[in-house]
Amino acid sequence: MSHKYEIILFWSYEDNVFIAEVPELPGCMADGLTYEEAIKNVELVIQEWIETAKELGKLIPEPRGRLQFA
Repeated sequence: MSHKYEIILFWSYEDNVFIAEVPELPGCMADGLTYEEAIKNVELVIQEWIETAKELGKLIPEPRGRLQFA
């Protein structure tokens, strides 16, 4: 499933991995040894975040598009 949430992808020198972060979903992030792996992993985490929010009766934010500017 493809989600419409903004994903910020960056290299973590501290962890030696790519980090994919979803600002609209608090705490939603994943990592990977390659940027492709980080994106693949964060897609799974987004789905899990949404499923957990539904189970807990929490509000699921609507994707707003581009939030961050480089």
